[in-house]
Amino acid sequence: MTIAIAHLGPTGTNAETAALAYASWLTNKKGQEFLLYPYPSIAQTLRSVDRQEVDLAVVPVENSTEGSVAITLDTLWELDRLQIQQELVLRISHALLSHSKSLSEIKTVYSHPQALAQCQKWLEGFLPSVQLIPTNSTTEAVQQVSQDPQAGAIAAPRASKLYDVPILAVDINDYPDNCTRFWVMGLAPSTSGNRTSVAFSVPANVPGALVKPLQVFAQRGINLSRIESRPTKRSLGEYLFFLDLEASATETSTQETLAELSPHTEVLKIFGSYDVLPISTP
Repeated sequence: MTIAIAHLGPTGTNAETAALAYASWLTNKKGQEFLLYPYPSIAQTLRSVDRQEVDLAVVPVENSTEGSVAITLDTLWELDRLQIQQELVLRISHALLSHSKSLSEIKTVYSHPQALAQCQKWLEGFLPSVQLIPTNSTTEAVQQVSQDPQAGAIAAPRASKLYDVPILAVDINDYPDNCTRFWVMGLAPSTSGNRTSVAFSVPANVPGALVKPLQVFAQRGINLSRIESRPTKRSLGEYLFFLDLEASATETSTQETLAELSPHTEVLKIFGSYDVLPISTP
């Protein structure tokens, strides 16, 4: 059976690199063939699974430098059926691609907002006067500069060969240990793994509304490796909370904890349990 895997495109994005690495792992471990399908945005990548256009989607969820990817969390909250199948951790290296002969010639730099933010200090130090223009993906940025000798794009070094744009500077991310967590999303129930992710809203914005849910985890001795708030988009000051639990949903204690948590929430969503797979560039 051939597995269809969606990712943020065009070809050459870090999301595609993660998808290729995961697909290679699937082939080596399970002997499954795959096809990759690029989508123009993270939201559309996730919706492709919900609409059953593909089997799986690989999307970024958190970067070690810039934190959570908001559109991923917001779209997961909106879609009810998606489950995390696997987490991938990929080291991200950014390069400046350009047809310019030197940095002094560059007037504009294009890239995805996350990539621009991950290279902020380098840009301030070496290109303090350039105009920064966000794009939907890093490889879309490379396509923008292919005909403009005064423009540069921040992208993965792999994109240089794919689009025939020279590398002007390498390893320009501000922190060398720059890693991104990706989630492999699907529709299959996901209960095996040593980490579980959930999200919830609270009934009212009153004192103690968040304390009570968190006390449930503390009293049960379940560690939270991440807690993130996002606006509900209904009213100023109302938030959703995304949590990563260091526990499996198959454990009785976890099931009892989530059952105890439910009365303290307005809406509780369980995104499934999964393992973390460190990956390298294929």
